Amino acid sequence: MYQLYIANKNYSSWSMRPWLVLQAFHLPFQENIIAFPVERNTGTFKQDVLAINPNGKVPVLLDKELMLWDSLAICEYLAEQHPDLALWPQDVKQRARARCIAAEMHSGFSQLRNLCGMNIRANLAEVGQRLWQDNPELRQDVARIEQIWAQRPHADGFLCGAFSIADAFYAPVVTRFMTYGLPVSESTLQYMQTMLQHPAMQLWIADALKEDGWVNYLESYQQKQH
Repeated sequence: MYQLYIANKNYSSWSMRPWLVLQAFHLPFQENIIAFPVERNTGTFKQDVLAINPNGKVPVLLDKELMLWDSLAICEYLAEQHPDLALWPQDVKQRARARCIAAEMHSGFSQLRNLCGMNIRANLAEVGQRLWQDNPELRQDVARIEQIWAQRPHADGFLCGAFSIADAFYAPVVTRFMTYGLPVSESTLQYMQTMLQHPAMQLWIADALKEDGWVNYLESYQQKQH
């Protein structure tokens, strides 16, 4: 059984991606949550992660003696271990596209990441409206994402046909668009609904909403709690 180490489901977008892949494809794994501290550089989070992963970050996947510590590398490994499950699309052209758009998400969209941190339980529509007006780079990031999503094969389907690693990589964007109420097209809203109806996505969101952990440095738009 795989061991997956993640952080809070409410906040940790990188944790969400491999978790969704494992869950969506019914791969046996044990979930291990190492919660973020309330204040930055306090508590034992860093030490707890360093005890598993020398770079001190999550997610981490353990497969017996093998450790993987990058979300895309984790998903690539899972795809190699389970070729019969089509974690990447079976069609060669869709598979190539899926890898391209997953890699683009893995390395890009810095303004969306920095300005609109994942926070599933929050309602920050007023903040989102202000950010949208004040940040052309954010609008550019969203426009590019909408362009990618609009090129999916079917309006009511996933990015490259069936659910794949590519969809898992864009899943946190779905939650960000919801949290910040960003103005998006009908096509984008349709894809968001497709994702929100996926059982793995629903389970992650339900778990995130049950969490009571509050991380002050990830709640810059809301009143600080003690």
